[in-house]
Amino acid sequence: MSVNELFTKSRAHLFTPLRDVTTGEHTFKYHENEFTRVWIPDPDDVWKAAEIIRDYKEGEPVLHLKLEDETPLDYPVGPKSNPLPFLRNPDILVGENDLTALSYLHEPAVLHNLKVRFLEPNHIYTYCGIVLVAINPYEQLHIYGEEVIRAYSGQNMGDMDPHIFAVAEEAYKQMARDERNQSIIVSGESGAGKTVSAKYAMRFFATVGGSASDTNVEEKVLASSPIMEAIGNAKTTRNDNSSRFGKYIQIGFSKHYHIIGANMRTYLLEKSRVVFQAEEERNYHIFYQLCASASFPEFKDLGLTSAEDFTFTSMGENIFIEGVNDAEDLEKTREAFTLLGIKDNSQSSIFKVVASILHLGNIEICSDRDGESCHVLRDDLHLKHFCRLLGVELQQMEHWLCHRKLVTASETYVKNMSTKQAENARDALAKHIYARMFDWIVEHINKALHTSSKQHSFIGVLDIYGFETFEVNSFEQFCINYANEKLQQQFNSHVFKLEQEEYMKEQIPWTLIDFYDNQPCIDLIEARLGILDLLDEECKVPKGTDQNWAQKLYKQNSSSVHFQKPRMSNVSFIIIHFADKVEYQCEGFLEKNRDTVYEEQINILKASQFQLVSDLFHDKDDVAPPKSSRVNVRAAKPTPRAPNKEHRKTVGHQFRSSLHLLMETLNATTPHYVRCIKPNDFKESFSFDSRRAVQQLRACGVLETIRISAAGYPSRWTYPDFFNRYRVLLKKSDMTSADKKLVCKNLLETLIKEPDMFQFGRTKIFFRAGQVAYLERLRADRFRSACIKIQKTVRGWLQRVRYRKIRKMAVTLQRYGRGYLARRLADFLRQTRAALICQKQFRMVRDRRAYLRVRRAVVTIQAFTRGMFTRRIYQEFLLHHKAMVIQKTVRGWLQRRKFRRARDAAVTIQCGFRRVRAKRRVQELKIEARSAERLKKLNTGMENKIVQLQRKMDDQSKELRTQNEQLVQVNSGLGSEVNKLQKQLEQVKSRPVGGAQVSSLQEELDRLREELQEASAQRKRMEEEHGNEKMGLQQRVEELERENSLLKSEKEEINQRILQQSKSSGEDTSGASQRETSLQKELDAERQRYQNHLKEFSRLEQRYDNLKEELSLSQFQPGHRRNPSAQSSLESDSNYPSVSTSEVGDTEDSIQLVEEMGVEKAAMDISLFMKLQKRVRELEQDRNRLQVNLDKMEELAKRRGSESRSSVSEQETADLAYNNLKRQELESENKKLKNDLNEMRKTISERASKNNTSNELQDGYNLLLSQLKSANEELDARKEEVLILRTQIVSAVQLREKNDQIDSTKVPEVIISKEPVDKEEALKAYHGLCESKKLLEAQLQTQTRQHKDELEALHTQIELLRDDIEKKQEILNYTASLSPEARVEYSVQQEITRLTNDNLDLKELVEKLEKNERKLKKQLRIYMKKVQELEVSQAAAQTSRSRPELMRQVTVQRKEKDFEGMLEYYKEDEALLFKALILDIRPNTVSATVPCLPAYILFMCIRHADYINDDQKVESLLTSTINAIKKVLKKNNEDFEMTSFWLANTSRLLHCLKQYSGDEVFMTQNTSKQNEHCLKNFDLAEYRQVLSDLSIQIYQQLIKVAEGIIQPMIVSAMLESESIPSLAGVKPMGGYRNRSSSMDTDASSYTLQALIRQLGQFHDTMQDHGLDPEIVGQVVRQLFHCINAITLNNLMLRKDVCSWSTGMQLRYNTSQMEEWLRGNNLFQSKAAATLEPLIQAAQLLQVKKKTTQDAEAICSLCTALSTQQIVKILNLYTPLNEFEERVSVSFIRNIQNRPQQTSDPPQLLMDTKHMFPVLFPYTPSALRLETMHIPASLGLDFLIRV
Repeated sequence: MSVNELFTKSRAHLFTPLRDVTTGEHTFKYHENEFTRVWIPDPDDVWKAAEIIRDYKEGEPVLHLKLEDETPLDYPVGPKSNPLPFLRNPDILVGENDLTALSYLHEPAVLHNLKVRFLEPNHIYTYCGIVLVAINPYEQLHIYGEEVIRAYSGQNMGDMDPHIFAVAEEAYKQMARDERNQSIIVSGESGAGKTVSAKYAMRFFATVGGSASDTNVEEKVLASSPIMEAIGNAKTTRNDNSSRFGKYIQIGFSKHYHIIGANMRTYLLEKSRVVFQAEEERNYHIFYQLCASASFPEFKDLGLTSAEDFTFTSMGENIFIEGVNDAEDLEKTREAFTLLGIKDNSQSSIFKVVASILHLGNIEICSDRDGESCHVLRDDLHLKHFCRLLGVELQQMEHWLCHRKLVTASETYVKNMSTKQAENARDALAKHIYARMFDWIVEHINKALHTSSKQHSFIGVLDIYGFETFEVNSFEQFCINYANEKLQQQFNSHVFKLEQEEYMKEQIPWTLIDFYDNQPCIDLIEARLGILDLLDEECKVPKGTDQNWAQKLYKQNSSSVHFQKPRMSNVSFIIIHFADKVEYQCEGFLEKNRDTVYEEQINILKASQFQLVSDLFHDKDDVAPPKSSRVNVRAAKPTPRAPNKEHRKTVGHQFRSSLHLLMETLNATTPHYVRCIKPNDFKESFSFDSRRAVQQLRACGVLETIRISAAGYPSRWTYPDFFNRYRVLLKKSDMTSADKKLVCKNLLETLIKEPDMFQFGRTKIFFRAGQVAYLERLRADRFRSACIKIQKTVRGWLQRVRYRKIRKMAVTLQRYGRGYLARRLADFLRQTRAALICQKQFRMVRDRRAYLRVRRAVVTIQAFTRGMFTRRIYQEFLLHHKAMVIQKTVRGWLQRRKFRRARDAAVTIQCGFRRVRAKRRVQELKIEARSAERLKKLNTGMENKIVQLQRKMDDQSKELRTQNEQLVQVNSGLGSEVNKLQKQLEQVKSRPVGGAQVSSLQEELDRLREELQEASAQRKRMEEEHGNEKMGLQQRVEELERENSLLKSEKEEINQRILQQSKSSGEDTSGASQRETSLQKELDAERQRYQNHLKEFSRLEQRYDNLKEELSLSQFQPGHRRNPSAQSSLESDSNYPSVSTSEVGDTEDSIQLVEEMGVEKAAMDISLFMKLQKRVRELEQDRNRLQVNLDKMEELAKRRGSESRSSVSEQETADLAYNNLKRQELESENKKLKNDLNEMRKTISERASKNNTSNELQDGYNLLLSQLKSANEELDARKEEVLILRTQIVSAVQLREKNDQIDSTKVPEVIISKEPVDKEEALKAYHGLCESKKLLEAQLQTQTRQHKDELEALHTQIELLRDDIEKKQEILNYTASLSPEARVEYSVQQEITRLTNDNLDLKELVEKLEKNERKLKKQLRIYMKKVQELEVSQAAAQTSRSRPELMRQVTVQRKEKDFEGMLEYYKEDEALLFKALILDIRPNTVSATVPCLPAYILFMCIRHADYINDDQKVESLLTSTINAIKKVLKKNNEDFEMTSFWLANTSRLLHCLKQYSGDEVFMTQNTSKQNEHCLKNFDLAEYRQVLSDLSIQIYQQLIKVAEGIIQPMIVSAMLESESIPSLAGVKPMGGYRNRSSSMDTDASSYTLQALIRQLGQFHDTMQDHGLDPEIVGQVVRQLFHCINAITLNNLMLRKDVCSWSTGMQLRYNTSQMEEWLRGNNLFQSKAAATLEPLIQAAQLLQVKKKTTQDAEAICSLCTALSTQQIVKILNLYTPLNEFEERVSVSFIRNIQNRPQQTSDPPQLLMDTKHMFPVLFPYTPSALRLETMHIPASLGLDFLIRV
């Protein structure tokens, strides 16, 4: 069909020109005026946009147009041939969510709107009245996640952007509200996305209406999809996954609207596809899945190979689908089978049946010679496989594949079949087997989805084929189009019905709208003697043919307007359907309608040895129903009976019956329509073919909806929206009335003169098509005139500003010019004066220079003259001075020679004497050097000696230099003297003198020479000695300097390292803060996971309670009721452990652990170590106290025993004394040795912690030696003491024996035997001394070994410390080689590792100490309990029987005297306590008292139970309290006040248990009196954890309740309410989905103030209940996150609110929320930070969005939004006025192409269910328990104050 024909048909059939509809004067001029935009037909794009460039006058034959590419066009118009073109909608209406909201409703407007939405913002869903139009994007879109389901759940259909979830939510909501079943009808062409849409609708129901039990029905419903796709979907030329059958799934719901079951009906499976596929098509997916998995071991026996080897799978010549893995799909199919309860053996049987069909297609039938018979080869492998897989007889199947049985009235005989007949019979058998298997699978799926529970209502999802027309259309297309005719009729009537109901509801006059009724076409098909009747009649004729049937059709239906006979064919016919003309080929109609299968073949299959195969082919009437259960499955069609039975129904008759049943079901439900559109035939993503889209729009009834809407009043506005939009057209006088309805009426009567163009309804105004565009034009004109006036005023103001600026500039220029001239005159005068001064100064300088030159010449002459005379005088003085020096030198030399002689003699004497003394001293020193004291002194004075040697070396160096100088002086003096003497000698020789004088002079000369040689030798010797000594000292000094330099270098390196660490710690503050932030996030995540586990635990516990209640209700027997005590005992059952038992530790282990850790590790955290020390001291005190008590008890027991027993003997007393003495001695010595060892270890650890140098090691070694020496001295002293004690013991023994002898004998005998006794005593004393010696030697050897071991251990420890130092040095070197960043990271990792190890060690230490503390406390409790029992027993023996009265009086007196903050109650009153204090209490009853009063009362009861040491009472009290609180919260699970009340009390009870636990961590803020009230006997740490978990559960319930209260208010308050008056401009809309929804349109809307008031009520309630401010802040933060998430999600799912004015309103609303936080001191709770994404979204709506710079600014501004969210908001941005501009596609692509942030979340919407981890900080109470007053209104008189 050509485009012109389509256009002509659409004009004649669907629409009337809008020029005739809008005949008003203003509208007429506007439509055909210059610059009016219109649509004209186009052969390629169907419709093309143009603009009128010349005014059109009525009657003109040509309309002058200009296309979008500026091409002029003369468009011919005429009243009959070519009517006026359609008008275009204003740009502001383009892209509407609802097509019925367009002002001009016609085909080009619909097509253009769909195209714009699909290509620009990529919106695939659009409303068209009650229809959802879904365009297949051929691309995976992230718009179907659970967060999107939650966003659409509970929302009105018109409030959100179009979506399949919106339709599903509408159906779910109407089912719950109207108590009426619903249906969702999904239709469209093959490849349009019907199956996917139905699948997403079912996913929505499975998520929103999930089953309440653990049957997972919703998962089974979803699991049926892969099975049905495998056996019912195939690849066609239009779709890779085309459904070749129709299905209607009924999802059943309970009375609570949870899914309880499902049922599936199927329609018209395309059986012919099993045996035939067209080119580029495939058979059903299951065949290819099995062939792809043929190599698997479990499928080996199927005998399958590649799909190319089988006839039934290779006809399409392409067995693959791009992007599909058939083997993986089979695994999914098998998993779905398993989930639905189909066992493995049944699955194996199904696969065998499928494989047998493939083998059946490959059986080769050979023709005989006569041509009228045929046969199958004996060795046909495929026949063998077929028979083996189905378990049938090979010979019988081989025979009946080629023969058939004919039954007549008289006889039965077998007839041969031709090859063609046999092949047709084979193919018919294959189709029949597959159809039976398909029905069997559907039946078992229904059994798996069936439930025994009563179904309250259901929602049906109909996924059915759309209207089809191909080049060759056969029986299948006929049935499909027949079904679409029926559905279209139902759709038309439903649309018409809704349209009329809307008019009646609004009470406006209406007339019947004429709509297209396709009942004649339906009658042509299904009426009496219609096409189906004639087909069934021809099938009954024995020799009926398709040609005979065609002739009957021509004869019977020639008069019908919907039936035509083709001109060139006698075997086809044409039916004019509602969508198009379709020509059907009659060939094959009869065969397909009969669906003939020979009975003999079926009987063979019935006799199969496999049960499943046999069951497939047995009639249901012949099979007895199973006794176990019955499943009512309504099949799409009855199972066909055997062909020889009468009244066998044809396929057409069955399809007609099932279709009537379907229509009855749909008519009994409320339908919802989804029309799927295929945008192109090439499966290209986001490619739009207008021709294909128009064909489908006409075929699916979308344009019919448009026509019905256009025939009435398509545009509809509520009075407030109309007033807000068009109040700019009002005058000031018209605004006086407060009734907006009256104002709107007056305005419309003024603007639109035609009264038929609008109608006033009860709540809405109804407009004809085009009137909204006319109003928009008037509004735009008013805005344009206002803009002109504003521009005029602004331009005048700008010109005045410019004039003032020019005048000011002229005055300024004049002022500056005059100033410039004045400054030039002043400069001239100044320069003249300066020239005179310069001349004066020049002349003065010239004369002064001449004077100074003459003066310098005179002074120079004088200086040279005076110098000459002075030098002469100096030479004379110098000669005299030299003579004096020579004399002085000679005289000094003579005196020194005399002194040397005397000194040498004295030195010789001294050397001899000193040598003698030195020998004696050497002997003494050798003796002394062998002693340890000498070594100690040497080592102690080594540093002093080094210093002394240094000083001595310096002194000797100075002395050597002095001596060298003296020696030089002496040598020079001697040389001068020798020269002088030589001169004298020469003078003497020259003079004649006597021989005696010469000889004397010669002797004197020889003597002087000898003295000179001796002096030189002595000088050499002294130099050698000094050199040797100097060399030794220099070597020692060099060694010391090297060692000192090494130590200095190490010290400098350590200092540099410390400085670097300090610098790096300063530089890494930001890094540390980031790590701290990351650790905090990890901590929050861990808390959140823990709290999520708690939430899941509470949910499971709630589930358990519900099941228990159901069980109790089911087992309830009348007449049985529990009393309160029994109820309490039941409630007290708990799984919480008792606090009376605990693990016992050992203090010695803790001490040993500290010793193993070392002092340097245990002292890392000083504060913690001090606390541990304090704790150890306390434990030691407790231990000593307990030991004293134990000793006293032992002494008492001994005293009592001594009374009954005789005294011990003196011998035993002496032995006991000896043993005690020995034990004390060993204990004292052991203690001293341990102290010495600890001191040594402490010293070594301190030295090691300071990175010890060699000097420090030397000091440590000296200290160890000194300690070792002191230990040896102590050992010697102990040895002496042992000797003394041993001697005393021996003497005592001897004395006792002597006394015994004295007692036994008389005094004379003693005197007689005196001498032998002395010898014996001496002998015994000698033996005693020997034994003492041996004992001492053994002890000495033992202690020597111990000291050696300790010394070795110390050496080992020193080596370890050295290794540690080396490792640290290596680490330091490695760190120095790293970069600064890596160095920082490495050091931080090392430090973290060290701290982690230390923390673990300290934790172990603390745990051991706590275990020991619990042990000691338990012992103390036992002793105290024994003492109390003893006291009670003694008091019971002394008191009389009047004790109860006396006790009562004493109790009263104690109450009056001092109240200790404890409350006592009797066991039988426990149930009354919980009933009055927890179960029946209301928050308002204690509102005037102390906040959290129930928590204080409960804690005071716990205190008393702890005071009397009753662990059972404590356990019962706490367990019952927790259970009672849970019961109250379960009963009031939607009461915010009650939940807040018990959250405050639970947290306060938890704080009280911490505050009075006795732990020092919680006692820092207590008063002394509060510390006295601490618990004495029980450690309730485990119950504190249970209460903490309960607090988290209550907090989560509180958040859930609060979110449930404010959630309906959020969208209305944040997005819809007009916070800033007169700002929000309503966009012109009025489509069906914007006019009506499932909810009442008169429902009250919420304002921002209402939301803030509700938040204020929450805040006041929590404060009144005494909830901690930190928890209040966390609650507010969570609620603000909910507000932000819901508002932002709605903003991204609603196009109508994405505008500039909404951004302004949103920014104002968020500022009001922030102001509320400041006003309530909650700004520090991080609640304001949760609004940051919303604030940035508001700014995004307001900023400029045009250039690349704007894109950069947006990316830098919207850091809290992901790129996906930014693009979504920009796509949804909608101008409210014509002056605003849409965001261009290029700008959005620019945003998309920018690099995304790494932290961008993958999902589009925010998680509204996200829960921040809650933290309950410890907040102690300053309230004193003894001052607590209990009001009488609580009814707690049975409590006794203690």
